[in-house]
Amino acid sequence: MKLCLFDDHRIGAVRDGGVVDLTAALPWPHDPDPETAGGWRRLCRDHAELADRLAEAVAAGPVVPLDAVRLRAPALNPSKIIAAASNYAEHVHEMHAVQERTLGKVEEWMMSFDVFLKAPSSLAGPGEPIVLPAEILAAGHEVHHESELVVVLGRGGRDIPVDRALEHVVGYSIGLDITVRSPGDRSRRKSYDTFSPLGPWLTTADEAGPPDEFEIELLVNGEQRQRVSTADLLVPVPEIVAYASRVMTLRPGDLIFTGAPPGVGPIRPGDELVAGISGLGELRTSVTAGGEPR
Repeated sequence: MKLCLFDDHRIGAVRDGGVVDLTAALPWPHDPDPETAGGWRRLCRDHAELADRLAEAVAAGPVVPLDAVRLRAPALNPSKIIAAASNYAEHVHEMHAVQERTLGKVEEWMMSFDVFLKAPSSLAGPGEPIVLPAEILAAGHEVHHESELVVVLGRGGRDIPVDRALEHVVGYSIGLDITVRSPGDRSRRKSYDTFSPLGPWLTTADEAGPPDEFEIELLVNGEQRQRVSTADLLVPVPEIVAYASRVMTLRPGDLIFTGAPPGVGPIRPGDELVAGISGLGELRTSVTAGGEPR
C-alpha cells in the first residue's frame, strides 16, 4: 500500500492515479496539527493491526485525482531524522576530490560509515522547493544533492537485533539529503529548512519488497546525475537500523536516510530535480534562492 499525507495532513492511500481518503477509517479523530503528528506516528506503529481495515477502505473509497490534492511529506513531526554517512564505496572515493575542492583538504574521519542527525524541521514535501539560504550563496559554498532510500520506522525499539530489524520498518520513501559543502558539523550543514525533501508517499514494506533490490536514479534538469542499486550499500538496511538502535531509541515514524550514492554534485536556483526509486515512485522538486534574513 502507498500511504500518503495530503491537504490538511489527512491520511490517504494512492490508488489508480489518485488518492483515497482513509482518515475516517482510522480508529481516532483527525488532527490537522502537524505539531501533534495527526495520528501519523500511531499509524506507523500500528499499521500491521490496521492493514485489513485500511485495505477495505481503499477498495471501497472514491479516488480523488492526484492533481486535485496537495501531497505532503509522508512524515509528521518525527522524533528524529537519522542519516547514514559514507555508505557507498564509490561515493566515499569521490568525496576525496569533493573535499579537496570545497575544503582544501580531506577529512579522513568522514570517510567511514556512521550515523548522524538532521533536524526534523528540514523536511519538505513533494513539489515544495529547496530553498538555498542567501548567506550560503553569498559565501560561494557549493550545495549538493544526495538522492537516497529512506526507511520509515514502524515499531520503535532499542538494541534491535539485525535479524529482527526489518520487523521494525513500516515502509520506504524517496529522500534528498541536501548538503552544504563547507567546514563544520554535518548536522548543521544538512539541517536548513527544506533540506530534507521526502515523498511522494510511503510504500509499505510488504509492497515495496526487499530493501537491497531498489534502483535509485536522480535527474537534474533532465540529466542523469546518480544511478545506483541499494545492493551496493556498504551497510545494508537491517544493519543500519540495528546500529542506530544501539545508539538511540527509535520511535514510530522516525526516518533513516540510508546514504548518498555516487554522483553527488551542486544544485543552483532554477534547477529541477527528479529522484526516482524503483517501485516507490518519483519525487519532484525545484531549487530557489532564499531571501536575506529579516
